[in-house]
Formats: sequence, C-alpha cells, structure tokens
Amino acid sequence: MTSERTVDFEPAERLAKDPERVRKSFWIKLKRVAAKLPFVEDLLAAYYCAFDRETPRHVQAALLGAIAYFVLPFDFMPDMLPVLGFTDDAAVLATAIRMVASNIKPEHREAAHSALQRGLDEADG
Repeated sequence: MTSERTVDFEPAERLAKDPERVRKSFWIKLKRVAAKLPFVEDLLAAYYCAFDRETPRHVQAALLGAIAYFVLPFDFMPDMLPVLGFTDDAAVLATAIRMVASNIKPEHREAAHSALQRGLDEADG
C-alpha cells in the first residue's frame, strides 16, 4: 500500500491575499534563514518585483503566492531539516520566477543585491 503526499497550497493562498502580512513575515523569516539559502538573491528580487506598483497584478499574485509559501512555518518539507528543508520553497519560487521572469527587472535584481550588500537589517525599512 503506497501513500501519496500532496502539497496543500491553501494556507499560502490565504496568506498571499494579505500583502502587508506577507511583507512583515518575509523579513522576519529571511533574516533568520538567509545564510542557509542558496537562492536568497532570487528570492529578494522576486520580493521587490512583487511589491513594485508597476508589476502587473497577475505577476504580483504569482510571486506573492510563492513568497507566502516561503514564509509559512509549516510546509511540505519542514525548513528546519538540514539541506532538504528549503528544497520545496526553492522549487515553488523557481517555478513562479520562470512563469514571470520577464517581469523581474534589472532594478529588482539590483535592489536585491544592494539589500544583501548592506545587510538585511536595513532592507525592510
């Protein structure tokens, strides 16, 4: 007898409908785990794109959904697991970025790079 595991995106979808909560939760979690994330700069670029007023709404929705999944404390692969913990977050984010890549502009990537250069404490101000 085999058991299939499915990913429940409903909590992320609910969270994505509250952009201010996503914004606050994002910075709290990012500061806690940034050193462990090989995709931190892409995550930040997606964040800046999602909150850019010039980004189309459907792109914002896709990115906010992926970011909301990242900030959820409980997801398919718990983030506290060494090495594997962020693989599901990376997969969700990579898929969202591929879907909307043409909307992530050089200025979003520059903002991400700058935030990392000056330290994340100043990035959420």
